[in-house]
Amino acid sequence: MKRKYRFINHIADVGIKVYGSSCNELFRNGALALYDLLVDISTVLPKEEHKITVQGEDLTDLWVNFLREALSLFHIEKVVCCNCYVAVINTGYGEAIMYGETLDLNRHRLKQEIKAVTYHQAYVKKTSTYWVGQVIFDV
Repeated sequence: MKRKYRFINHIADVGIKVYGSSCNELFRNGALALYDLLVDISTVLPKEEHKITVQGEDLTDLWVNFLREALSLFHIEKVVCCNCYVAVINTGYGEAIMYGETLDLNRHRLKQEIKAVTYHQAYVKKTSTYWVGQVIFDV
């Protein structure tokens, strides 16, 4: 699978459509797309590890909650991430390690503010050959 994600137009907000050869890869690519919207992730070094765990009623709920936790690292702990290892994703539970560093405005150029991850048009599904997910961010 070559394409990992693409940005989609949405009135007054921004969205992403994400792809993966597995559900774990889909969630990994979703986290990277989120941080790619926030900062230039090529300037971020994997100096620190941050474990995130989430629960959800189904895969879409888990998807939204996972991205919310990734966004919380940025808003609450001022961490920017450049990589992600998804250890577990199943219908009700997810666990991942985010790799990054503390935001440094001298090195990390902020690209866009994201206020929240929404359920609007959010989904996760498996096609015959790959996984795809979509989410809209409130900006």
